[in-house]
Amino acid sequence: MSEGIKDLSGLSDAAAQSRASVLRSRAESYIALSRHDAAIADLTESIALAPENARAWRLRGESHRVIERYEAALEDFGEALRLEPDSAYALGSRGQTYAALGRLEEAMDDFEHALTLSPDSLWILEAKADALVDLGRLDEALAEHTKIIELDESLAYSWVARGDLYQRMRLYAEAIDDYAKALEADPDYVRALSRRGEALRMADRYEEALADLNRALELDPGNDRALGSRGAVLSELGDNEAALKDLDAAIELDPEYVWAFRVRGEILQELDRHEEAIADFTRALHLDFGD
Repeated sequence: MSEGIKDLSGLSDAAAQSRASVLRSRAESYIALSRHDAAIADLTESIALAPENARAWRLRGESHRVIERYEAALEDFGEALRLEPDSAYALGSRGQTYAALGRLEEAMDDFEHALTLSPDSLWILEAKADALVDLGRLDEALAEHTKIIELDESLAYSWVARGDLYQRMRLYAEAIDDYAKALEADPDYVRALSRRGEALRMADRYEEALADLNRALELDPGNDRALGSRGAVLSELGDNEAALKDLDAAIELDPEYVWAFRVRGEILQELDRHEEAIADFTRALHLDFGD
């Protein structure tokens, strides 16, 4: 027998069940540490020892999903649901897997089923809202986000998620209000500061936008989105040189930041630096369309 391979054929049923249980428990700690390959190895052995345990299939499916092995995840969730058809967790996670594969109607079926079993599950409601956005059903997604907030108004992330949707719908006043609620819950929430800064910019409230973006960058100097947004605000305030510095830094952090190339190109065009502007617009077109 090769080194590292255990011969478990001689285990009694009780011993096999005991070993499988410990392996499942160790796998959960591996998952908590994002050590998914180790978790999958433990769960694979656990399943070999106790194939009728739905939890092991569900946990292995979740690890496969997180590391984007989506087809393997679907197989595991399918087996988990064969063993335990009313598992809201397995249904919700399989729905997330379907959504990641672009199979949105199947994802919605799983989310709807899961929510009949666990109607107040915030993460399933959030996943359903995301799928509704991808389907272009924005008003329904907004209703789901509102339901999440009604269930727990203390979660800063939920206010930001609804604010992001309002911003996508160009409802900037509503977005700004939601980001403010997030910042009441967590005053140093960088994403809320950055997104509110962007919404304030879209509402032509440039000085307020600059204050939010400055604060976001104090907390997270390498935030490429905040740098790009601040660059756009500084340009609106007439400081194109400072704007270019921020946009240069944003693009250095994310060389595929399409919006930053577009904004920098517009500033360069305004400064009559047309060759550089053309280069930025060309890069934006290539990133967006592959031209």
